[in-house]
Amino acid sequence: MFCGETMTAVNITRDILHRQIRDKRAPGFQRSYHVTDPFIKRLGLEAELQGHTGCVNCLEWNEQGDLLASGSDDQHAIIWDPFRHKKLTTMHTGHAANIFSVKFLPHSGDRILITGAADTKVHVHDLTVKETIHMFSDHTNRVKRIATAPMWPNTFWSAAEDGIIRQYDLRESSKRSEVLIDLTEFCGQLVEAKCLAVNPRDNNYMAVGANGPFVRLYDIRMINNYRKSTSQGTSAAVHTFCERQKPIPDGAGQYYVAGHLPVKLPDYNNRLRVLVATYVTFSPDGTELLVNMGGEQVYLFDLTFKQKPYTFLIPKKCQSSTGDVQNGKTTNGVSNGIVLPTSHIRFSGTKMRSSSTELPAHLEKIKQQANDAFARQQWTQAIQLYSLGIHQASCNAMLYGNRAAAYMKRKWDGDHYDALKDCLKALTLNPAHLKAHFRLARCLFELKYVSEALECLDDFKGKFPEQAHSSACDSLDKDIKAALFTKTETAEDKKANSSIRFHSFSRKESIPEDELVLRERSFDYKHRYCGHCNTTTDIKEANFFGSKGQYIVSGSDDGSFFIWEKETTNLVRILQGDESIVNCLQPHPSYCFLATSGIDAVVRLWSPRPETETENGRVVEDMESAAQANQRRMNADPLEVMLLNMGYRITGLRGVGPDGSDDEDSSEGQVQCRPS
Repeated sequence: MFCGETMTAVNITRDILHRQIRDKRAPGFQRSYHVTDPFIKRLGLEAELQGHTGCVNCLEWNEQGDLLASGSDDQHAIIWDPFRHKKLTTMHTGHAANIFSVKFLPHSGDRILITGAADTKVHVHDLTVKETIHMFSDHTNRVKRIATAPMWPNTFWSAAEDGIIRQYDLRESSKRSEVLIDLTEFCGQLVEAKCLAVNPRDNNYMAVGANGPFVRLYDIRMINNYRKSTSQGTSAAVHTFCERQKPIPDGAGQYYVAGHLPVKLPDYNNRLRVLVATYVTFSPDGTELLVNMGGEQVYLFDLTFKQKPYTFLIPKKCQSSTGDVQNGKTTNGVSNGIVLPTSHIRFSGTKMRSSSTELPAHLEKIKQQANDAFARQQWTQAIQLYSLGIHQASCNAMLYGNRAAAYMKRKWDGDHYDALKDCLKALTLNPAHLKAHFRLARCLFELKYVSEALECLDDFKGKFPEQAHSSACDSLDKDIKAALFTKTETAEDKKANSSIRFHSFSRKESIPEDELVLRERSFDYKHRYCGHCNTTTDIKEANFFGSKGQYIVSGSDDGSFFIWEKETTNLVRILQGDESIVNCLQPHPSYCFLATSGIDAVVRLWSPRPETETENGRVVEDMESAAQANQRRMNADPLEVMLLNMGYRITGLRGVGPDGSDDEDSSEGQVQCRPS
């Protein structure tokens, strides 16, 4: 590795790299030049490629990484030599509206380029003669994304806002497309397909993102088998995989959703934004799925070790040490029928043992730094330090419990759910973790699972009777019962019945039965990446960066792009990439080299800069303030967003005072929710 060498060496070898890539000797180079932390810290602007006259909405590297394609609102596609910063080919694509996706067709010698646009058309171009050789007009709404797969060199797919995923085979004499997946009229709503991706390791799997919180994963083989088994003739293709159609073939479709996101989106409608998956992509090894959720955060899903959402997965206080058995099934007290694995919490009446809390000296120092940041109300810094400790000591319950406390104090979107997950993990490792148990009840209340919160608090009082009458318990108990009384009173007023029944109301009751089934079939996220803002455009990307996907990158509405460590989720770099919005980020396939674009009519190239360059005007130094501003932006009304875009500074975050303080747990008494 060359991590210790100066960045000047990187510039000296630029022409060598270019020749190696063209000579297809890049693998040897790739082993030497990784995307590493020293390179990330020196990442800076290398060049701006001028040529488009409108927003650049899509970027795509060829397989070797010596060509870069771009598509724009100006309806032109440009092929660049990125290492010499030269424009090689410019052609009008024949589209009549904004181009949203460009793709090189695999095994075509980089001769065939495919484009999709807002004019509902998909065009196929021969770059050697600069001609459009095929035009498909089967979609009825904007085409947002094209996908290809090396295993099928003559096949590609398109996703459009008509809710249809179409499949194309250029070998057929008719050169036609056919419906692969139909998402329309699901639950009575029009589902608009926004993005799709094919697993690079197993081209049989396709991920599809649309409006709404769910991301779908399909096995293309199962779809084809299902289509062959139908006896409805050609009309069956139109309804292939319509999700209201039952039964859906086993293994044909899986659903992924961040467990705290509401299905009907009432919270997001109130905040003047809706959920939509703007980009999906697989990790280089095909085992993870990354989703940029518009109106929310970036989420990583583990496709190998799947986790059910923690929503409703709270054990009842009366469960035995082996779980409740109903109708021959172990339920562990789960209120919605999803089985909670027995390896999770066990609040039984048996004697509880505390797990070891000892940490190595270097991790104890990190924990103390995190505790100090928490005491200074620097919640994000505390979270990042606890995350660093957890990455190196994943079986330490104290670190999970402390990070949960920091999440609960910060209170960004999704923080209480991450805190809930940390509390459950801490209690799995140490059932006697008093603070984690109490914080779990608080998280449930904040997430509006009020009756579950009361059950959890009652269980807490039973397990820790010395805390049962603390001011913290009394305060939370009062808040929960007030919420239950209000909810019950409202419902009973409608029924002209004044009786009050606790434990009978839950947020899940507002979810339609068929959508609840979808939620129960879904898998939850592994990691969440915060700090950017994705509410203004529906083409904003997020990608893995590095040959092993060591980093996550995403654009933002504030004109910056963000870089996180994948495993710790810590934010490590913010760079100003556009005067308005960064939408596209495409890492080079084998080098620490990144192409970005957005509202500006340019393509920007980023690489590790020489150590002699002491100034990097593109770096956003105060990352925490930038992230806080974006959290404010995501929850702002349109007027505030306009003021933010004009450069006005608006202080304060939703739910947090100007001084960074909040009133959560303000009267905790004996139950100390400070770090351990």
